[in-house]
Amino acid sequence: MTLRNALKSVITAAVIVGAGLATQAKADAVDDITKTGAINVGIFSDFPPFSSASADMSIKGYDVDVAQAIADALKVKLNLVSVTGQNRIPYLTDKRVDILMSVGYSKEREQVIDFAAAYAPYYIAVIGPKAMAVKGKEDLADKSIAVNRGTLEDTSLTEAAPASADIRRFDNYNAVIQAFISGQTQLMVVGNDVGAQVLAKQDALQPEQKFQLLTSPSHIGLNKNEDRLTKAVNDAVAKLLTDGKLDESSKAWLKTPLNPDNLKD
Repeated sequence: MTLRNALKSVITAAVIVGAGLATQAKADAVDDITKTGAINVGIFSDFPPFSSASADMSIKGYDVDVAQAIADALKVKLNLVSVTGQNRIPYLTDKRVDILMSVGYSKEREQVIDFAAAYAPYYIAVIGPKAMAVKGKEDLADKSIAVNRGTLEDTSLTEAAPASADIRRFDNYNAVIQAFISGQTQLMVVGNDVGAQVLAKQDALQPEQKFQLLTSPSHIGLNKNEDRLTKAVNDAVAKLLTDGKLDESSKAWLKTPLNPDNLKD
């Protein structure tokens, strides 16, 4: 082999390697998801009505509906991965999952991960019997109200309630719910996840949401700089909003129509 041919071979090899590295550098989460044919979605396995085991032991709920729509939009299989509050961010950054459901926005989290548009309402509401007229915080005066001690619900209620409100604090949500449905208190203050369970099961009491104390919608978490995946997720959620499917999921799982205002931070 002549020197010229040898140099040509080296240059050609370098170009091929360089092209390969460039392609690899451009590869992103969407490429990986498409290649494997599945999207790994981090989800709480016991977080009703957003996600929990059904009678056939499959995980179902509001979050699962949205995750399935995202998988369908990407034309891949949905693979649900059970996570906890402690391990879910590491699962995402280590790429054990591609996205996370039910992530509340915070400036601290934004330093580590990105957020797609809000897709699920999370708010703290005052719940009471349909027959009781309660429209705002001033109507809490002289009312007995059950709340879970030391929670965000407790803080929000304490800040909003008039001095004459009888705030009764309990050590867990089961005790809060029992106090309300048994008539120990006239009202209760809980998140809409807990509230949905009560609204669905107490036909005689006919409980309803009276008004909201705080709104903090849930987002879908992604790794930093995954612009294509962020767009795909946002497009899927936007479609669910426009075609009414997100409202259907809200009625089915949260037992209330979807209010788009509840998707605003």
